[in-house]
Amino acid sequence: MCQNPPCHRNLTEGIKSSMLTIRITTGLPLAAIFFCVTCAALEYPAKTVRLIVAVAPGGGTDILSRQLARKLGESFGQQVIVDNRPGGGTVIGSDFVAKSPPDGYTLLMQVNALAANQSLVAKLPYDTLKDFTPVALIASTPNVLVVHPSLPATTVKGFVALARARPGQIAYASSGQGGAAFLATELLKLKTGISMLHVPYKGTIPALTAMLSGEAQCMVASLPSTIPYIQAKRVRALGVTSTRRAPATPEIPTMLEAGIADYEFSTWYGLFAPSRTPREAINKLNTTVNGLLKQPDVRAQFARDGLDPIGGTQESFDDYFRKEVEKLRLVIRASGAKAE
Repeated sequence: MCQNPPCHRNLTEGIKSSMLTIRITTGLPLAAIFFCVTCAALEYPAKTVRLIVAVAPGGGTDILSRQLARKLGESFGQQVIVDNRPGGGTVIGSDFVAKSPPDGYTLLMQVNALAANQSLVAKLPYDTLKDFTPVALIASTPNVLVVHPSLPATTVKGFVALARARPGQIAYASSGQGGAAFLATELLKLKTGISMLHVPYKGTIPALTAMLSGEAQCMVASLPSTIPYIQAKRVRALGVTSTRRAPATPEIPTMLEAGIADYEFSTWYGLFAPSRTPREAINKLNTTVNGLLKQPDVRAQFARDGLDPIGGTQESFDDYFRKEVEKLRLVIRASGAKAE
């Protein structure tokens, strides 16, 4: 490079001329041009990602969310933090994400409740199908019917007979209106014709804690959150809600084996982002999640927790989610359930 002052002067004038030409041609301020170039150069994610969990800590959704956050953080080289925002049958946490900037840095871990609330809650603060982008379907797990040890029922048939003999007297706990536990129990009521009292809580663990204390006598809870209590014999497991026995608890019969015809209900776990989140971020998240689900240590942990890894494309999850909204609409309408 020339070291003489005229050369510097000519170079500077040339740069100024070029920048002026860009500004005139594009009609954009130079600061905006440089900002756009800088943004394009930053590969997602370039900072901490926040994963919103719409239920209280400790339940199956929270357990899976923390496992996913740790593995995503390792893959991204960025911190992924879990932020629990329970309440309103998962509406509070979901609404927070729906109204967050659509930049890929605020995500939502949700279950069946997000699909159910579309029909269950009269005035949602968001539009379920328009305000969220389904990113990846992570896993599914059966629920399990558990009862307090003091309840004189050792089989599903015995439990149904007891509930029929005591209509409206047996209280069932749930993680809130629209949650998987609520929906699975309402479906059981519909299939058997039994009547029970619903006692909602702000999460699976608060609901299980209430059942252990005797505030409620039974619950259809996710398998990952109940396995420790089943193993400690603090609850009695009567039946799993899947079509086949869960590998993590092969000793527990299915509800179908127990005589409840045409009864199946699984809790699914999915990752969502606010609508209008950049496609690059959605693709990166989906690809990374699918890669994680193939890792041996992740699959081994899922097996221990009673989870079946799923994965798939963003488009396949979007289609699945829309079908879930319609399926649960029919269940809710048939059961007559309403948000409390």
